[in-house]
Amino acid sequence: MDQLEFEELLNLIQNADESERVEVKRSAEKIGDSALETISAFSNEPGLGGGYLVLGLTKNDSNKAPRYKVTGVSDPDKLQSELVTLCRQNFNKPIRPAIDVLLHPQGPIIVAYISEAEIYEKPIFIKSRGIEKGAFRRIGPTDQLCTQEDLDMLYQFRSQKKFDKTMLEEASWKDFDPQAIAAYRVYRKEVNAKAKELAWNDQELMIALRAAVEIKNVIKPTVAGIILFGTEMALRRLFPISSRIDYITVEGREWVPHPEKRYSQCYEFGEALVLAIPRVIANIMRDIPHAFSMQPNNIFRKDIPLIPDVVIREAVCNAVMHRDYRAGQTIQIIRYANRIEFLNPGYSLKPEDQLGLPGSITRNDQIAEVLHDLQIAEVKGTGIRTMREAMREANLSVPFFESDRTANKFTLTLLTHHFFDEKDIEWLKNFKEFDLTDEEARTLIVVREMGAITNADYRNINCVETLTASASLRRLRDLGLLEQKGRSNATYYVPTSKLLTGHIKPNLQSSNLPSSTQLTPKVSGLSSEFPSLSSELASLPSNLQNELKVVGKRVNPEKMKEIVKRLCAIQPWKLPELAQLLHRHANYIRQNYLLPLIESDELEYLFPHQPNHPQQAYRTKK
Repeated sequence: MDQLEFEELLNLIQNADESERVEVKRSAEKIGDSALETISAFSNEPGLGGGYLVLGLTKNDSNKAPRYKVTGVSDPDKLQSELVTLCRQNFNKPIRPAIDVLLHPQGPIIVAYISEAEIYEKPIFIKSRGIEKGAFRRIGPTDQLCTQEDLDMLYQFRSQKKFDKTMLEEASWKDFDPQAIAAYRVYRKEVNAKAKELAWNDQELMIALRAAVEIKNVIKPTVAGIILFGTEMALRRLFPISSRIDYITVEGREWVPHPEKRYSQCYEFGEALVLAIPRVIANIMRDIPHAFSMQPNNIFRKDIPLIPDVVIREAVCNAVMHRDYRAGQTIQIIRYANRIEFLNPGYSLKPEDQLGLPGSITRNDQIAEVLHDLQIAEVKGTGIRTMREAMREANLSVPFFESDRTANKFTLTLLTHHFFDEKDIEWLKNFKEFDLTDEEARTLIVVREMGAITNADYRNINCVETLTASASLRRLRDLGLLEQKGRSNATYYVPTSKLLTGHIKPNLQSSNLPSSTQLTPKVSGLSSEFPSLSSELASLPSNLQNELKVVGKRVNPEKMKEIVKRLCAIQPWKLPELAQLLHRHANYIRQNYLLPLIESDELEYLFPHQPNHPQQAYRTKK
């Protein structure tokens, strides 16, 4: 690595913190256990291509730039030797890092590149801990202990046999739906009328598609076979929940806006995928508003859906292809007034920053192959790119993706909002003194609709690099339009109240102020961190105001729960706001009051499907 390459890497660290491929350790004297976990994670993560371990940087505790300062390592030669020895001796397979020592005025820095292990070598684990506690994956900027599913996946990659190819001992030929097989023939003929498999009988066809295997003249379906072609009875018996797709329509922009009316409509699709996919797509497209245009030289009008049909098709097909069929959860497709959310069991096997790049990592190869044969879906990693391009051409926001490994869930959000329509232009006039760029104006519109934005979201929306996104978000923050939340890799931005109301005066000197502050464990009153709480407090009933004035003292837990419920019955409150009002640490409030009230069904999340939503709040159930 030459000096120019290192400067680029250092700039990335300073502006965007650690990432999927970069891990920073101080390690002035020795290699710690956490470095071994990172080496295992870089070696194991499928499709990541390895990563960089940087030694000799120390994190700046304040929020001011730079994020890291160069402290150097005391003995680079000794540290190099130790790293090489640990990589050779401490893992089940020897690791061969590529190490560079870079000279810096503040001290030498070590940059070690750990390459991704070969498929047949994985999982790479720390020998002294054993495979169950010593194998790690790289999920975002963190090292995560491999779950049993992760280990199964790595072993399946070695054997090239995945779950959907597994034979089902309890299934038989009678579990195939003749209508689903007939539908496959119809779709396949439309794609290629001369396809050889159309001349085969049903049993030969199912074996050729690996939907079934023949053992001693007995046909046994596979997981893919039942999912794609099974009868509803077989699906209900073998995959009672994990094969279902629910399409739900909700009034307004929030889940369960009225407890007595949880949703407008709910359609459940429990048939074979070959039959279900067209029905699901048709139901969604039927509910999407249409505009119309008069085409040149045509006397008939053409109805144009607000969201292109190719986007909906790719969204549905990606969900069923990448779904974790071993998880007992349904796919939920929820249509709100301003967006459509696809909630899919099964986190992305591909890092989020590589979504849309060529190449695909699928959980269910055989299901994907059949859908590709029917030209229903892509299997080369182009589906997400197709969605992005189609949304941009329709002047819509690009899709938003969120992969949650802990919850084993993947969320796709499609906004139905067109950029820069008359209402947007009128709203943006409030901020004309800020001389916003098109990218910044587009970002503010998305933040207004979504409630939060990250650096990755900004890059996705505006097709820019990480450093450009960081600089622009900081500018919007310093202008008072966005508020920075979280720290390091967990940083995100939310709209300020002045942005939402449009009543704001430019304050170009604000960039000299601290970017964000942290809540203190215990507060004595309403601090300036939440200036809006003073007016909120004044609007509360007088008896509740009086009770809040004395909660700084010892209060009976049941009494405190009643206060929480009364507060949240008036309006939804965020955790930091409740911590300020109740004069308690946020974690204490969550563990002792909020979570018990949610478990007892007396309180609920404002965003029930996204517990970690940046704008999460709590409200009392009626």
